[in-house]
Amino acid sequence: MTRVIGVRFRTAGKIYFFSPGKYVIKKGDHVIVETARGVEYGTVVGEPKEVEDDEVVKPLKPVLRTASTKDDEQEKANREKEKEAFRVCLEKIKKHNLDMKLIDAEYTFDNNKILFYFTADGRIDFRELVKDLAAVFKTRIELRQIGVRDETKIIGGYGICGRPLCCHSYLSDFVPVSIKMAKEQSLSLNPTKISGVCGRLMCCLKNEEDVYEELNRKMPSVGDICKANDGLEGEVSSVNILRQTLRILVDVDDEKEVHEYKLEEIEQIKKKPKKKNQNGGKKNSQEDAEMKELEKLEKIEKQEGKSKLGDN
Repeated sequence: MTRVIGVRFRTAGKIYFFSPGKYVIKKGDHVIVETARGVEYGTVVGEPKEVEDDEVVKPLKPVLRTASTKDDEQEKANREKEKEAFRVCLEKIKKHNLDMKLIDAEYTFDNNKILFYFTADGRIDFRELVKDLAAVFKTRIELRQIGVRDETKIIGGYGICGRPLCCHSYLSDFVPVSIKMAKEQSLSLNPTKISGVCGRLMCCLKNEEDVYEELNRKMPSVGDICKANDGLEGEVSSVNILRQTLRILVDVDDEKEVHEYKLEEIEQIKKKPKKKNQNGGKKNSQEDAEMKELEKLEKIEKQEGKSKLGDN
C-alpha cells in the first residue's frame, strides 16, 4: 500500500496522485508539485489515503511544499497574465489569418511555459504564430488543439436541465456515449434533444445507463403479449421503466380496454415476433435523417477519443 493525496490543477480536471511526504495535508489545501509540465500549483481534493501499489503511476512524485501566501499571490498574478496572453494571441492569429478558434491561455506556475488551447476543423500550420508569441513572452510556447467537448469543459455553461454543465462542474473524464443509451432510456432520438451544448451526445446519458439496463432486463417491450394475475391477457401498449408499470390492451366484454399493472402482477410474457415495418422495413425520411445524424455524432465521439486537457 502507498500513501497518496489527490491533486487537481483545474476545475473538474483529472486527479493526479502525489506523495504527501513529511507534510500534514488536508482536503482543500493548495500544494506545489512537480509535473511533466514543470512546477505546478494544485488543489488537494481528498484526505491522504492508502491505495494499492498497482494503482499508482511510478515514479510517485512528492509534494514540494504546501502553498504559502506568496505562492497564492503568484497563482493569482498568473491568472491575470493569462488574460493578456489570450488577447495577444488573438491578435497574432488574426495577423497570420489562421482558421482557428482560441479557447484558453494557461501559464504554468513557474512561468516556464504558456499553453494556448484552440479548436480547428483540420490541421493548422502555426509555426510562425509560435515564433511571434515566443518573441513577445520570452518563454516556451505550446499550442494544443482540442475537441469541442474539451472546449465546452473549459468555457462552461448551463445544460437544458438548467444546471451547470457536468463536464465543467465535476466530471473529471469524458466517458463513451452511444445511441444505444438513448434507446435504452426510451428517449427521443432527435439529435437536438439528446445532444449537449458541445453538439455531441450528452454525457449525462451515461449517468443512469446501468440502472436502466437492469430495469429494462425485467420489463416486457411494447407489443409483447402479457398475462396478468387477474387472468386478463393482451398486448403491451406502453411501459414506464422507472415505475416498473405497464399498460395492456385487453378484451373485456367484447370491448378493448387499457389496464395498468405493476410488473410483479404479470405472470407470463410472450415476446412479439420481429417483423419489418409496413413500409417494407424502411424508416421514414425524418427518422432516417435523425439516425444518420446520431450515427455521425457517435462516429465523431470515437474518433476524438480521450480528452487532451490536463496532461501533467
